[in-house]
Amino acid sequence: MKPQVIIIGRPNVGKSTLFNRLVGKKLALVDDQPGVTRDRRMGDAELANLQFTIVDTAGWEDEDPDTLPGRMRAQTEVSLEGADVALFVVDARNGLTPLDEEIGRWLRSQSVPVVLVANKAEGKQGEAGIFEAYSLGFGEPVPLSAEHGEGVADLFDALYPIIGEKADAVRDGKKSAGEEDGEDTLLGPLKLAIVGRPNAGKSTLINRLLGEDRLLTGPEAGITRDSIAIDWQWTDPRSGERRDVRLIDTAGMRKKAKVVEKLERLSVADARRAVDFAEVVVLLLDATQGLEHQDLKIAAMALEEGRALIVAINKWDVAENASYLFNGIKAALDDGLAQVRGLPVLAVSARTGKGLDTIIGAAFEIRESWSKRVPTAALNRWFDDALEANPPPAPKGKRIKLRYITQVGTRPPRFVVFGTRLDALPTSYERYLVNGIRDSLGFDAVPVRVTLKSSKNPYAP
Repeated sequence: MKPQVIIIGRPNVGKSTLFNRLVGKKLALVDDQPGVTRDRRMGDAELANLQFTIVDTAGWEDEDPDTLPGRMRAQTEVSLEGADVALFVVDARNGLTPLDEEIGRWLRSQSVPVVLVANKAEGKQGEAGIFEAYSLGFGEPVPLSAEHGEGVADLFDALYPIIGEKADAVRDGKKSAGEEDGEDTLLGPLKLAIVGRPNAGKSTLINRLLGEDRLLTGPEAGITRDSIAIDWQWTDPRSGERRDVRLIDTAGMRKKAKVVEKLERLSVADARRAVDFAEVVVLLLDATQGLEHQDLKIAAMALEEGRALIVAINKWDVAENASYLFNGIKAALDDGLAQVRGLPVLAVSARTGKGLDTIIGAAFEIRESWSKRVPTAALNRWFDDALEANPPPAPKGKRIKLRYITQVGTRPPRFVVFGTRLDALPTSYERYLVNGIRDSLGFDAVPVRVTLKSSKNPYAP
């Protein structure tokens, strides 16, 4: 594994800005208000060929352990386990605070090497804070401006003596190992995003899968803000095979009219980007609230993005009238999502673990359908049979000719139908073709795209 570097500091010193600078993209949410980050987020960082895993953490606050800030602090403390080095970030402009000194005392009691970073050090305003940081006892601070990228070379000089040897060994080992064979290597880890309304139990479900309190949870709605990706290995209970999964936790998505704060808008936008990144999306429902219109909107959004979709009803252990609830949700999904029929609907409990292996197994199966390519000969045999069983209509007595079909892509499956007078083809007949592809060619409940194209067929008379 790459060396792991943890960013630690009080709220609003620029930890997430530094994280984004090191990974080279805006993965973590950044805002002027303190306490934006709540869960620790990992990313792949590189400094002048020094490769490592960087971990952003929640701001350290001196609060009761039972409060939300207190639980955030506990998550930060746990994140230091297994770290190779900690970046202790202070604000050079504002100088040291009692909370900085408390964090410093705690870090000195740990065995992890510490690199002190004086952020926001650009210009003369930060000079006093840089000198003041010496009093923390971690040696010479690294003056840095995460926002403008100044001082990154000095950070490399501070990190390389600590993690350089391990980073070089990992990089050289990957080069000598080469690429492994196998379907999972070709497809990569299963990218599985968990989405839903606030307080549906998304973070609790992921924690149960991982077997640890990796994500912050609690009775408060909307705890998760950033979309957090976690690499994990799932053991198939049927075969014992270990398979790679990248779990993606997302912020709860409320109705657009209720989202008024800037930070919540950023969180929802981040969740939408997570759906774009995913291969399979699990829409998590709350069994105590049933299916709401907002759930259908979230499902439609995932399908419009071309993602494979699974619906999981959480809190099944406390569901009332379970059979009626399950059948009602299935019927409402069929009515509300005309573009896909027969979505997998699973009853689960994040609290007890019921049905969680079934979710992962179903996700791998539906990804196979989502990634499937049909041989051209088999595809056109189906196409000929479909036209014979239900010929295209002839508006105003003029025939619509559908000549042949080809698959042009996967993930999601995409097809092009060639013919003449296609602008007159009714949408009902397009749906007939889409449903036939899904039902007859093994695409089940995955979204299928069909494009009509008028073109000369080289085999036409």
